[in-house]
Amino acid sequence: MRPMSSLRVPQSLNPRPGLDTGETVLRYELLEEQAYALGRSSRRMEAALAALRDHPGGEDRAEALRTAADAVWCFLVQREVMGLRDRAAVVAQYGIPREVLNRIGAS
Repeated sequence: MRPMSSLRVPQSLNPRPGLDTGETVLRYELLEEQAYALGRSSRRMEAALAALRDHPGGEDRAEALRTAADAVWCFLVQREVMGLRDRAAVVAQYGIPREVLNRIGAS
């Protein structure tokens, strides 16, 4: 007669309570900081794009365009660092103008 084998929960589904090693705590804090930085960058970009829309022309527009391009570039880089590479979705969601994309070389 063969001994009965026990069933085990797959390791990917098995919560490991109390296993807060220094590495897992650090990893969690790094992910938390990345999410916070992405949110900050997103708010900065949204404000810069709104300011650009408020300046239809003139010298103020050139400065607003430069600020918006810088904010969009920073946001896209932050996303790419986090592994989020779908630029088209960001352009559509935030309504990033073509002139801003041209300025950062992302057209």
